[in-house]
Amino acid sequence: MAQDVYVIGVDYGSDSVRSVLVNALNGEEVASSVFNYPRWNKGAFCVPAENQFRQHPLDYVEGLEKTIKDCLEKAGGAAIAGAVKGISVDTTGSTPVAVNQQGTPLALLPEFAENPNAMFVLWKDHTGVQEAAEINEHATKFETNYLQFVGGIYSSEWFWAKLLHVLREDAQVREATYSWVEHCDWIPFLLTGGNNVDQMKRSVCSAGHKSLWAAEFGGLPPNDFFASLDPVLDGFTSRLFQDTYTSDQAAGQLSAEWAERLGLSTDVVVGVGAFDCHMGAVGGQIEPYHLSKVMGTSTCDMLVAPIDEIGDTLVNGICGQVPGSIIPGMMGLEAGQSAFGDTYAWFKRILLWPLQNLLANSQVIDAATAEALVEEVSNRIIPELSIAADQILLSENNEFAIDWFNGRRTPDANQVLKGAISGLGLGSDAPRVFRALVEATCFGAKKIVDRFNEQGVPVKGLIGLGGVARKSPFIMQMMADVMNMPIRIHKSEQTCAIGAAMFAATAAGLYNRVEDAMEAMGQGFDLEYFPNQERVGLYAKRYQKYTELGGFLEIHSAPAKLTVLSDLPETGSPAQEGQTRPITSAQTELQGLTR
Repeated sequence: MAQDVYVIGVDYGSDSVRSVLVNALNGEEVASSVFNYPRWNKGAFCVPAENQFRQHPLDYVEGLEKTIKDCLEKAGGAAIAGAVKGISVDTTGSTPVAVNQQGTPLALLPEFAENPNAMFVLWKDHTGVQEAAEINEHATKFETNYLQFVGGIYSSEWFWAKLLHVLREDAQVREATYSWVEHCDWIPFLLTGGNNVDQMKRSVCSAGHKSLWAAEFGGLPPNDFFASLDPVLDGFTSRLFQDTYTSDQAAGQLSAEWAERLGLSTDVVVGVGAFDCHMGAVGGQIEPYHLSKVMGTSTCDMLVAPIDEIGDTLVNGICGQVPGSIIPGMMGLEAGQSAFGDTYAWFKRILLWPLQNLLANSQVIDAATAEALVEEVSNRIIPELSIAADQILLSENNEFAIDWFNGRRTPDANQVLKGAISGLGLGSDAPRVFRALVEATCFGAKKIVDRFNEQGVPVKGLIGLGGVARKSPFIMQMMADVMNMPIRIHKSEQTCAIGAAMFAATAAGLYNRVEDAMEAMGQGFDLEYFPNQERVGLYAKRYQKYTELGGFLEIHSAPAKLTVLSDLPETGSPAQEGQTRPITSAQTELQGLTR
């Protein structure tokens, strides 16, 4: 490249979308823009008590246009726009949506505009727990182990469990659904003007880690696997996909409509999409056998290894291992925690409840002051808790917590599990409880490292990525102490968006391999935390107690059988024998395959 050329990386998170305009020559971030999803931030279409989390596609489309145009305007407008060569996108996942044959999400049709089942089912939506349990049990009936490449256990956070739940729950959506599409595949399809979902280029990332696609199966499991699970799935694989693509390839070029909307050329190449954590690992300059931890609301832990070295080794209980899913030509392995930053946010919400709910009716201060006070405390509460918690003397018997506040993603997916706090006394205050919660998330992270090491894929280093890694020395130091390993922190706070930009540069032909883009555009590391050996031994003892408490909770959270009345007699008459029926709650996902 003799002169400056630019690429755009678009990162769809849980709460917002961020676009970055990057100089493809050296990785310089020229401009960035963030768009908070307006419908999502109002809580629309979500029922947290029922683990229902849905997002309207208009939040995605509006954010896409707003952030890219904003970046171009900040950078100089038309002069810069003419030098943009590529766009690539990462998204949360598995976050799929029902579409018609044209590839239009049903929620963009007038008759489904307010129907949550016609919207994107966000990664942390766990309404498909029962369906995931059924998939795990059903898979044991087949000679071929169709779960072997996703860690042996299928999760309610993934593609098929969500599809089956939506099809069962909503007949109107079921009748209108032609196919089921991941968010990371739909945005490139949208940008390239796609109008036939059968021609959509599906990412090997989403397909391999969440959809049970594997080259060894010749694609997806056969129709019989799904039709015998539930007739509503009969024939569905024929409306999905067989071929998949790595993210260094082009999905197409920017359509005339989107070129006009964004002020760009139709020569701009749009890359194949992928999940945020996968592109984030690339943006964070992942290295073989180094676990790249993208730490946000949840964590995604990514590891790459040469395919010839990993051979036939399969790691049980993780989120899958797929050739080419992170770096083309290497094996990509994924694990993670269902709640990381979300755990701290939950505790913050509890502490803020009095301010948010009582100050509005205060007789002492006016409404504007009350609102300002809530905002001030909200911004300061986690940093102040971190300072106070760091001053607490570590002992073997401090308060304990289990980090399953949104279920457990890995090792061994089980979204039925719940978080816990133990060892409380009258001296337990907010900093002590917060410290226990942070420690629990670090222990949960250690469980993942232990699983990789135990099953033949050594973890030789740790890389911290994302907002938590950059902003919380307290949490990162504890992570190093618990792991008894150094952890390097990547310089960029936007590794997912930067990773998308690296893939955009590769898809556009500016680099031959994404590794070359990583080397040229990577920003490097500027922090490293080393374990405090005075604390390592105590954390090891507390980790053993964490393991024991977690095991106890898991045993005692096994599904219970409930008895409810059915076919009731007339009012006032007692229920007779035979007028009850047993109902078994959702089977734990831990009952999946481990063979």
